[in-house]
Amino acid sequence: MTTMTDASVREFKMPDVGEGLTEAEILKWYVQPGDTVTDGQVVCEVETAKAAVELPIPYDGVVRALHFPEGTTVDVGTSIIAVDVSGGAAPAAEEPAAPTPAQEEETEPQGRQPVLVGYGVSASSTKRRPRKGAEAPRQEPEPATQALQAELNGHGPAAAPALGRPLAKPPVRKLAKDLGVDLATVTPTGPDGIITREDVHAAVAAQAPAAEQAPTAPQVAPPAPAAVPAPAASYDGARETRIPVKGVRKATAAAMVGSAFTAPHVTEFVTVDVTRTLKLVEELKADKEFAGLRVNPLLLISKALLVAIKRNPDINASWDEAHQEIVRKHYVNLGIAAATPRGLIVPNIKDAHAKTLPQLAEALGELVSTAREGRTSPGAMQGGTVTITNVGVFGVDAGTPILNPGESAILAVGAIKLQPWVHKGKVKPRQVTTLALSFDHRLVDGELGSKVLADVAAILEQPKRLITWA
Repeated sequence: MTTMTDASVREFKMPDVGEGLTEAEILKWYVQPGDTVTDGQVVCEVETAKAAVELPIPYDGVVRALHFPEGTTVDVGTSIIAVDVSGGAAPAAEEPAAPTPAQEEETEPQGRQPVLVGYGVSASSTKRRPRKGAEAPRQEPEPATQALQAELNGHGPAAAPALGRPLAKPPVRKLAKDLGVDLATVTPTGPDGIITREDVHAAVAAQAPAAEQAPTAPQVAPPAPAAVPAPAASYDGARETRIPVKGVRKATAAAMVGSAFTAPHVTEFVTVDVTRTLKLVEELKADKEFAGLRVNPLLLISKALLVAIKRNPDINASWDEAHQEIVRKHYVNLGIAAATPRGLIVPNIKDAHAKTLPQLAEALGELVSTAREGRTSPGAMQGGTVTITNVGVFGVDAGTPILNPGESAILAVGAIKLQPWVHKGKVKPRQVTTLALSFDHRLVDGELGSKVLADVAAILEQPKRLITWA
């Protein structure tokens, strides 16, 4: 590799994309040595203990080295990519073939300097230039302003999977990776040639008859930036499967163990008739003010909990062990537990207490869809004050939820079922569910916890209390 001065090479370090994170795993490189990059261009996708995040580069230049292969966990503050920012270097990079991974990795990091990088750069606003294939070099189509067109037209099937730059959002890339689909072979149907989830599933269906030929595809690819990462799971014959614990699942496990053995948990249960709540849900669905919004029982349960907290504000607090203080919160960041392929995450709705019912419905819908697509940012999972977990969607009647660290209460909602119930002195079929409230007994005593749970139940039995108590 050409010798460069410290001033001409910038080392981009792994940033802390969340508060207090110490490491992140490189999921996908979007550039290769020799590629030209621009300020704000996404160069890789990483997975932290909280979420998958795209990292943009903060300067213009030519990629000289990728210091770690995909699948490697890298400490925050460690240089992951070297970029030559000297003027006029980009044209020269087109003449020779891309350097081999071994040559790039042997290069010592030079000119490292700290950078501040945000996260959540949208794919649609990021300029990405096509990479140059070692086996099939081609002329660059047009100047830098035509980067998007180059991304759509360049790098056809002849390019290797590692060098292809098909247009797809991070969740779609993750889906393709999980299903073993090479995005370069997928026919896009989305706007502007973007590959959608449906395109990936269609590619899987189309590849099924030719499954025996699939293993030959990676053999055509040029060398990856470094050694191929270890598989996600190892097998001991047919009797056991070992899966490495990392990322979101590792962080969740540590947090739950710390919470369970730090905060003394108490859980209380109440069974409640929610027939009137379900009727109100149907009425709201027909209300034009809620047109296009997600309206379901969780919306009214969330609002009921917010009203109960307003009536019993002492429960919205946290325990500061270092200062031996109870920190009462005058705001509610309402967490909603969501199951994702990466594990359980709990993003929260900021200042949920100040939202109207339509605003809360909009925020819940956005939170759920973002979590399912794997686009939840680390910031969305920080600062929660109280959480709801809906185990009823799995047909479960009740449970004893574990508190999220730093929170004082979590409400579990069981399955809503038609059951015989005494209503106005007669046994009738009614829609019934079980609520379970776990709380930190250091700062929430039985009286306070019982009042909050009883208020939530009372509101769900008589939803008109949302008006009289709010």
